[in-house]
Amino acid sequence: MQDTARAAARFGVPTVTGFTGSSIWHAAYAFPPTSQAFWDAGFADFGRRWMPILDVFDERGVNFALEVHPTEIAFDIASAERAVAAVNGHRRFGFNFDPSHLGYQGVDYVRFIRSFPTRIHNAHMKDVWWGKGDGTVGVFGGHTSFGDARRFWDFRSVGRGMIDFEAIIVALNDIGYAGPLSVEWEDSRMDRVHGATESAAFCRRLDFKPAAGPFDAVFDKSQQAGAR
Repeated sequence: MQDTARAAARFGVPTVTGFTGSSIWHAAYAFPPTSQAFWDAGFADFGRRWMPILDVFDERGVNFALEVHPTEIAFDIASAERAVAAVNGHRRFGFNFDPSHLGYQGVDYVRFIRSFPTRIHNAHMKDVWWGKGDGTVGVFGGHTSFGDARRFWDFRSVGRGMIDFEAIIVALNDIGYAGPLSVEWEDSRMDRVHGATESAAFCRRLDFKPAAGPFDAVFDKSQQAGAR
């Protein structure tokens, strides 16, 4: 990972997105009973492993953006906050925002953006639906494959799921995010060329340039002109 930071710097890449893994993910469901001390030790382990890596990222002027995702050290807002604390708020540690992995868990994905306004370094445009299926498969997936009609949730082509991308664009603009909107397309029911084409078009249509100032500031200018 340290070499990744060095390579990114040489190629002029400002942000590396990726995963960290987690030594405590297997205990995500706390039974048999799992103590906070056990989880604390897992986050401490993450900090020990990643602080030296992040220091090299800092030396090279590159950010690392963790995709908040089940199986990772951070998979919702609460665990993301603990991950930031574990690396002492290291300025090179941030997130690749992906609403699809938050929505089906019941996590407020717009609140995630507003919770980490200086740490969103990349944004995936990826859609998902949930509350579907036939009631035989829960949020953990039931060891079924994507596209299985029994599933409680599944990834969808962008714009065909349940993610509120309008609210996401507004929130990203509010925090001053100026990075890419990267389409990540995964829809087991759709031809991928069709899906990628419509997803890109959807994002272009929905995205907009943020205002340079309050919309009603024009009235102040009009009044000033009238006074002259």
